[in-house]
Amino acid sequence: MNYKHLHYFMQVATSGSVTLASEQLHLTPQTISGQIQTLEEALGSALFAKSGRGLVLTETGRLALGYAEEIFSMGAELEEAVREHPKKGRMLEFRVGVADAVPKSIAYRLIEPATELPEPVRIVCREWKLDSLLAELALHRLDLVISDAPIPSSVSVRAFSHQLGASAVSFFAAPALLKSCAGTFPRCLEGAPMLMPSENSALGKRLRAWFQARSLHPRVVGEFDDSALATEFGRHGAGIFVGPAVLSREIAQQFNVKALGVAAEVLDEFFAISVERRITHPCVVAITQSARNELFAVPAKARRTRRPASR
Repeated sequence: MNYKHLHYFMQVATSGSVTLASEQLHLTPQTISGQIQTLEEALGSALFAKSGRGLVLTETGRLALGYAEEIFSMGAELEEAVREHPKKGRMLEFRVGVADAVPKSIAYRLIEPATELPEPVRIVCREWKLDSLLAELALHRLDLVISDAPIPSSVSVRAFSHQLGASAVSFFAAPALLKSCAGTFPRCLEGAPMLMPSENSALGKRLRAWFQARSLHPRVVGEFDDSALATEFGRHGAGIFVGPAVLSREIAQQFNVKALGVAAEVLDEFFAISVERRITHPCVVAITQSARNELFAVPAKARRTRRPASR
């Protein structure tokens, strides 16, 4: 492939006009048009369609633009890496996607070990819906996706879910709400204002089943895809909110709220999704080991109590 043709194509795609692209590249419009025509012939498909006086990308053009942007981004990274190599060596880039249902505090604690490797690491973090992140993973634009659920059966992506661990769920309330939370937990939740995870999320479904099993009817005053936004509303007294029990003390101190109790049966699970069956990327290795051995590790006392009694 002639990358000069690809560069001309990307310039026209971003400017929306051969004329504008020719001015930016200091070439004649005829030259630009001829080079793009050559590229289309090489690819066997049209990249642009006319729209009034301008041009719009075809379906093939949108696909080609995504690859072109990545190619030239890698080229720029190559130049930077070569220039910086004599000074500090190549920096390892780690591209991680975080599903928007994952609490920010958990996401930070999971990713943090990647910053502590002996070699310098540059983290590129994306937050999005899980299906969109998995599409990026399939195109190798991400090294890892952190999610609160394994790969859905409805998504046809060749990738592997590695369970990092699970945490019970704690309920938190701002000081202004404590008077309305009379009684012992969990009965104090009856009729109380509640900020719930989305009913489409894995945690949202588990919480609703937990309430139903205990005949509890909290008053849902808000429903959130983003747990950080729910926490922000919660710390200002808009309603009771939930968070991972493994970070209960940290959440209470950081947001000046009180933990009302723990739903031990409601587990918020977390997964690392990668295209690798066997994890080899050093950042992903650091994340999985730290999650399993530290963040979600079962205390020794708890492990002993779970063992069946010997006969």
